[in-house]
Amino acid sequence: MESSYCMVITTIPDREEAENLADGILNNRLAACVQMADIRSFFLWEGALQKESEVALYIKTTEARYSDLETYIQEYHPYDVPEIIKLPVTGGLPGYLNWLDSTTGIPKA
Repeated sequence: MESSYCMVITTIPDREEAENLADGILNNRLAACVQMADIRSFFLWEGALQKESEVALYIKTTEARYSDLETYIQEYHPYDVPEIIKLPVTGGLPGYLNWLDSTTGIPKA
């Protein structure tokens, strides 16, 4: 069975840009919740080992909003190739999942 919910992970270079991206995501109802944590990333980029301080965003949303969320992140993310990873949510507290639905739903005019 395909999940109706997902968590999206992205990383941002600093807290201010992370908070700006989170605000935009929530104000556009692309997600119900964005959590952030300071991390240290080690990765290969253009053939060289990179070591960077970043902020990880854990974005809780619905499958129905994922495409718009991905487009939004690509448009407003400072990296040329941002990390955007979608993880399916295979279960959860029904009340929490209902909250995801109601928060990310398009408001009725």
